[in-house]
Amino acid sequence: MRMRRIAILIDGGYFLKRLPKLVAPQFCSTPQQIADSARYLCKRHVQRLVGLDADADEDGRWLDHVYRLFYYDATPFDGKSHHPLKNQPIDFGKSEVAKSRRELFTQLRRKRKFALRLGHVNKESNWQIDPRLTKDLIKIRKWADHIQAILDHPEAPPELPENESREFQNLIERWQALEERNVRIGLRQKGVDMRIGLDIASITLKQQADTMILVTGDSDFVPAAKLARREGIEFLLDPLWQKVSDQLYEHVDGIISIYSQPEST
Repeated sequence: MRMRRIAILIDGGYFLKRLPKLVAPQFCSTPQQIADSARYLCKRHVQRLVGLDADADEDGRWLDHVYRLFYYDATPFDGKSHHPLKNQPIDFGKSEVAKSRRELFTQLRRKRKFALRLGHVNKESNWQIDPRLTKDLIKIRKWADHIQAILDHPEAPPELPENESREFQNLIERWQALEERNVRIGLRQKGVDMRIGLDIASITLKQQADTMILVTGDSDFVPAAKLARREGIEFLLDPLWQKVSDQLYEHVDGIISIYSQPEST
């Protein structure tokens, strides 16, 4: 059997977004389950590449072919802010999302040959309404004069034609239905893509692996993929059944997926 040196690089944010569409809830509901799913993904990729039988490989021989398994993400945002709808302060560092992500990192650190590469999260803007609702906000301007007339004459508000009255009522109902999930603070990951690109380049130039598998669907990694291939690395992509750009497709040696294809991508 050919001894290969395989490096697998997982874009954590992308993986977390796609995983619930590919596996049953019992495989992605807790940090432990997510970490196990990430390990399973790596294991099956290696077993397929080196020809190991999945059922027979119970002693972890697949790890002998692994240089390292990289998981990239960002440390949870730990700032504080005041929620505009709930009208109460929020400590993001103590949220369930932050706790869950930190526990996931702990679980991954305990797994053999896994290495975490963590960027950070910056606050780039204050609270924003979901872009899908922005159109409704703009529509309010159309009714500004009517709303002002109601405020000026509350005892005898002006009437509207039936069709306009119905449109106005629908708009009011949509704003009354505004929920906490419809507003979010402007947070942005920093340093994650850079770390992926640097590791691809470093592993390539130091000849630490002969095969790389990148788990993502982001075409920003095309330059790094091109470098790896020029230096003789077999560069494979697992987009977790998400459609990828033609540019990214062109600059990899193949697209392979371990999980079964979902009914909808």
